[in-house]
Amino acid sequence: MKRFWNTGEPYVLATGATLAIILVMTMTLIGVVLSNGLGYFWPRALVKIELKDGTAALGQVVQHEKNPVSGTRRLQLKVANRDVSGQDFRWIDEADITGRSLPADAMLLERREHGNYFGFLKGVTAEGISLTASTPRAAFQQARTIVAGKLADTRKIKKQMSDLNSDAERIRLKLLKLEYGGKEKNASEISELTAVREKKLADFTALNEKATATQAEIAKITAQFSDAAGGAKDISLVDIVTEQSPNSMSFFAKCGAYLERVRELLLDDPRESNTEGGLFPAIFGTVMMVLLMSLFSLPFGVVAAIYLREYARDGLMTRMVRIAVNNLAGVPSIVYGVFGLGFFVYGIGGSIDSLFFPERLPTPTFGTGGILWSSLTLALLTVPVIIVATEESLASIPKGIREGSLALGATKFQTLTRILLPMATPGIMTGLILSMARAAGEVAPLMIVGVVKLAPTLPFDLNFPFFHMDRKFMHLGFHIYDVGFQSPNVEAAKPMVYVTTMLLLFIVIIASSTAIYLRNRMRAKYTTSTF
Repeated sequence: MKRFWNTGEPYVLATGATLAIILVMTMTLIGVVLSNGLGYFWPRALVKIELKDGTAALGQVVQHEKNPVSGTRRLQLKVANRDVSGQDFRWIDEADITGRSLPADAMLLERREHGNYFGFLKGVTAEGISLTASTPRAAFQQARTIVAGKLADTRKIKKQMSDLNSDAERIRLKLLKLEYGGKEKNASEISELTAVREKKLADFTALNEKATATQAEIAKITAQFSDAAGGAKDISLVDIVTEQSPNSMSFFAKCGAYLERVRELLLDDPRESNTEGGLFPAIFGTVMMVLLMSLFSLPFGVVAAIYLREYARDGLMTRMVRIAVNNLAGVPSIVYGVFGLGFFVYGIGGSIDSLFFPERLPTPTFGTGGILWSSLTLALLTVPVIIVATEESLASIPKGIREGSLALGATKFQTLTRILLPMATPGIMTGLILSMARAAGEVAPLMIVGVVKLAPTLPFDLNFPFFHMDRKFMHLGFHIYDVGFQSPNVEAAKPMVYVTTMLLLFIVIIASSTAIYLRNRMRAKYTTSTF
C-alpha cells in the first residue's frame, strides 16, 4: 500500500475525481438555468379546467406535486388575469377536477401592464373607425393593424421629441455657462440662445400634444373579452403587446412566436418593473462596462507586473507590495464599492465638476454614480488578478532566454518588448479572462457607484459626444437581484430570473471564449516565432 501511495496514482485519481465533481456541478447548474430559461418563451397550451363546485379555470399548467396537507396530487395553474383575480397562480387538487379541455378560441394577451390575460374574444369597439371585418377575430386583427400603424407614427413623433429635448438641454447647459461667466458680458448671446431654446421647446410641446391626441384616439379602440368564470373585461388594444392562440397554433407558428419573443428579449426595453419585456439596456450596459473595465485594468495590471518582476529590486518594499496585491484579491467587493464612491465619485468626480462644470452645481455631472466610475471601480477590483497572472507568466520564462537576448546585444527594453511580453501573452490573457468573468457577475459595488433599476438613456447614443460616461446604466447582475428579490410578485418573475441568468452566462462564455481563442492564437504564434 505504501508503494502504491508513493507512485502518486491516488493523487491523480483524487484530482480526476474532483474535476469530475466540479464538471457535474457546473453542468447541473447550466442545465437547470437552460431548462427553466429556454422554455419560458414557448407558447404553452391554455387548459380549461372544470371543477366539482361548478366553477372553471383557464391557464397554463406549470407543475404537479403532492399536496403536503391532504397527500393528494395537485397542479399549479398559471391563471394570469392579475388585475381581475389578484393572483397569477392557483393550486388545484386533481381530485376536484371533473373535466379538462383545450379551447381553440382561448387567447393569451401579453399586456403592457398587469401581466398576461387569458380569455375569450367577444367583440371589438372602435369609436370613429369603421371596421369592415365580419367576425370578431377578423375585426380584432384589423383593429390591431390600425393601432400598430398609429403607434408607429407615435414612435416617430417621440423620436423627434427626443431630438428636440436633447437640443434644448444642450442649449440650457450653454446658457448656464454663459450666465456663470457674466450675464451682462454675454447678454446678446444669451438672448439669442434663449430664443432658439424657446422655439425648440414650443416645437416639443406641439409634438407632445399631437402624440397625446393620437394616443387618446387609439385608446378608444377596445376589445371585449371574457374569462373562464364568465367575467367580462374591456382591454384597450394599445395596451396589448402581443396576442396568441396557443391551442390552435401549428408547430411552425409556435416556433415563429418563440423567435419573436427572443427578439423582444434581446432588443426591446423592459416593462412591468423589469419583470416583462426585453433586456437590451441591461445587456448593453453589462457589455460596455466589461469592455471599459478591461481597457482600464489590463494596461495598469501589466505595467505593474512588469515593474515588480523585471525592474524592482527584491527588498522589503517589493515584498510588501506583493503581499498587498495578493490581499487585495481577497477584499470583499462591497469594500471596493465604498472606496469607489468616496474616491472616484465624490473625490475625482466632485473635483471635475468644480473645475469644468461649476455652472451646473449643485447638480452633479461627474460627481454622481455613472458607468465610468463603475468601470474604474471594477478595474481596481480585478487588477490584482491581472498583476498576479502576468507576474507568474513572466516568472515562468526560462532565465536563459533573457541572458541569450542580452548576450546578442539587445537592450533590456528590447528583450522585454520583443521576447518576454510575447511569450507571457497567454498568461496575461488568462488573467484578463478571469477578471472579465468576475467583473461581469459583480453586483454589490455597482449598486453604490452607478447601476440603476431602470435607465432612461443608454451610455452611448447618436448625440454628441456619443459616449456619455457620466450616465447611469443597467446591469444583468443587478437585474437578477432586482427581479428575484425586489419584485412585488416574485413567483411570477421567477422565469425572468432564469432568462437573465442565462443571458449573463452566455455573455461571460462568449467573452471568455473569445479571449481563449486569442490566447491560443498568440501562444501558437509567439511560441513558433520565439523558438
